[in-house]
Amino acid sequence: TMLEDLTLVPANVDLIGFEVEMMSVPKREARLKELLAPVADKFDFIIIDCPPALSLLTLNAFSASHSVVIPLQSEFLALEGLGQLLDTIKRIKNAFNSSLIIKGILLTMFDSRTNLSQNVVDEARQYFKDLVFKTKIPRNVKLGEAPSYGLPVLLYDKTSPGAKSYISFARELLKR
Repeated sequence: TMLEDLTLVPANVDLIGFEVEMMSVPKREARLKELLAPVADKFDFIIIDCPPALSLLTLNAFSASHSVVIPLQSEFLALEGLGQLLDTIKRIKNAFNSSLIIKGILLTMFDSRTNLSQNVVDEARQYFKDLVFKTKIPRNVKLGEAPSYGLPVLLYDKTSPGAKSYISFARELLKR
């Protein structure tokens, strides 16, 4: 990347057949952990962005991780599946990665103009208490525009509400 201390390793079409190829491989849930082990000490953080569905890829990410941040869209249906995800993470912790911890729940796509967003925030905080980060990531045009220019939002427009929220979140995360 244009940032000296940032390395991105994007997924590609080769992952399409990953699950089928791994079906007969012993300890297939630990493959990513094995691949990351030789390079892990070269990075301060390795962030794995997972799809919202539980798959072998997601299971590998959980098995390879020290901690999890759960993004939660500030929409009703997203809140409905959160309890199930937390149960799944607990099962993964018991079966594959006993050191896995949940760092927190990050509220995203927050729209202060709607009651629904605020209701989701209130319910999440009521049920999950301190697990919910104080920082909320707002809906913000600049967050959507930045990738189309090939830039992180902090280089595209660091003064935007979205960029400021991610800075706030990073600070909050580092304190946990």
